[in-house]
Amino acid sequence: MILSDKKILQSIEEGQIIIEPFRASCLGTNSYDVHLGKWLAVYKDRILDARKHNEIEHFEIPEDGYVLHPGTLYLGVTEEYTETHNSVPFLEGKSSVGRLGIDIHATAGKGDVGFCNTWTLEISCTQPVRIYRGMPIGQLIYFMVEGDIQNYYNKKQNAKYNQRTEKPVESMMWKNKF
Repeated sequence: MILSDKKILQSIEEGQIIIEPFRASCLGTNSYDVHLGKWLAVYKDRILDARKHNEIEHFEIPEDGYVLHPGTLYLGVTEEYTETHNSVPFLEGKSSVGRLGIDIHATAGKGDVGFCNTWTLEISCTQPVRIYRGMPIGQLIYFMVEGDIQNYYNKKQNAKYNQRTEKPVESMMWKNKF
């Protein structure tokens, strides 16, 4: 079941959902709009290796915007820091962003109960497009969880993305054993 605007507000009042900064104008009927933060990153190497720590270079989006190009994976970050303690957050792109040919996540659109951080975005585009910090980039949709939770994400010892950040975070696949 997807939370309605009233249920999202109730969860915020109860401390089960935290959104910083929270702006009432960003609350939709059953979602909350999030915005592109000021940081982007790209991988230093053109060929990535799943078993290796692939380093990234961070840079700020200038006031006059930044042009994304096809064929490059950009890591972005939301302005909003979020916590979710009783529901599953899903991050989806806004239709207006999609209509510009921008995808904001390759595979990681679902968070875990207990996720407490900004959201790293896996941004790609179909043609060159100028983006701006602070632009609406996606929307969070919250799904109720049925049953008790044994293993909250923020309490997992092997959680790879628990350190609070204001910048995009590179893949930590290399920390897995395979």
